[in-house]
Amino acid sequence: MLTLTKSYSFAVGLKCSCCHKEYSLNSLNTFADCCNRPLVVEYDEEYSLDKNKLATRQQNMWRYAEMLPVLNKENIVSLGEGMTPIFELNKLGAAYGFSDLLMKDETSNPTGSFKARGLSMAVSKAKEFGIEHCIIPTAGNAGGALAAYCARADIKCTVVMPTHTPKIFKQECELYGAELILVDGLINDCAKKIGELNSSHKYFDISTLKEPYRLEGKKTMGYEIAEQLDWQLPDVIIYPAGGGTGLIGIWKAFKEMLTLGWITGPLPRMYAIQSQNCSPILHALKDAVNWKNNFTPEPSIANGLAVPYPFGMNMMLDVLQESNGTAVSISEEEIVAGVKEIAKTEGHIISPEGAATWKALLHLHKNKMIRADEKVLLLNTGSGYKYLDNLDLHF
Repeated sequence: MLTLTKSYSFAVGLKCSCCHKEYSLNSLNTFADCCNRPLVVEYDEEYSLDKNKLATRQQNMWRYAEMLPVLNKENIVSLGEGMTPIFELNKLGAAYGFSDLLMKDETSNPTGSFKARGLSMAVSKAKEFGIEHCIIPTAGNAGGALAAYCARADIKCTVVMPTHTPKIFKQECELYGAELILVDGLINDCAKKIGELNSSHKYFDISTLKEPYRLEGKKTMGYEIAEQLDWQLPDVIIYPAGGGTGLIGIWKAFKEMLTLGWITGPLPRMYAIQSQNCSPILHALKDAVNWKNNFTPEPSIANGLAVPYPFGMNMMLDVLQESNGTAVSISEEEIVAGVKEIAKTEGHIISPEGAATWKALLHLHKNKMIRADEKVLLLNTGSGYKYLDNLDLHF
């Protein structure tokens, strides 16, 4: 059990995302064994927090500390993650007739992607619980982020990554001192390898939604979106979803802010974007029971979208249903074209995952699901510079 001292967080417990069975916040938990579903952190709804106090706080994700589950400030492991900019895509918008097109760009995070948020949180909780060795399956960015934060926290780190992952992702893990294990296949094959390696529970597994804390770090994107837009949410958010933690986290943040009284409805429509090479959400929308049997996943130039069997599928489907959104898949050729177009038009070299959101917007507008006069926010989850070796094959 964790000794509660100097607690300033509003977090009060954990619950199963399916049946809502309660779990202790003071014990080291992974996922809900009652339903084999992710656990989520709950916060005391009796507390209040004046959003105006944020103006004087540090410019990173820990400005929302009361709504994060680290109980002792001394355990926070931070490299300055969060408070990433929102850009106006005026030239693209004008070229295609969109009057209010924005992009939240996660490139400036440590290790160059939004993964820094979740791994800062997860490693902070690992430190709080006295964990000595973490392990993670990754398509690329999450491995580098875990390695960096473990290095900062003096925690051992093992990263299991597909062999075909671009070299730069492998190099950064090793530079941070992590043990790197390569596996032929996709991230699900890496997860199987971790199951073999961790049969004696030597490591703390920080797989997506297999522990409840990465989600809390990712949700800070939602808090920032609201604050940066003066508490007026966009009509539409288009998000590149692999494991789906960011999509789920942003929605969780919006609902928490409704409770806090920081925002009012309606909430944005949420669209989950995938690669046609690996689009399990679309298959699950068609058949929520048998979706795992109905497609053959392949690698994608957008490494982060190649997640064939996401553990949080039910939570993603709930977000899409609650927000009146849906999922869209984009071809590999369109993704590459999107990277090139945004670089040449707006001067941003974004990740293939981010480029997929732009191409998805064009499809959604063509199909009359998004109007040109709506406020639309795209999410770029990481730096395109890490993918240049991959992109070189397509020039």
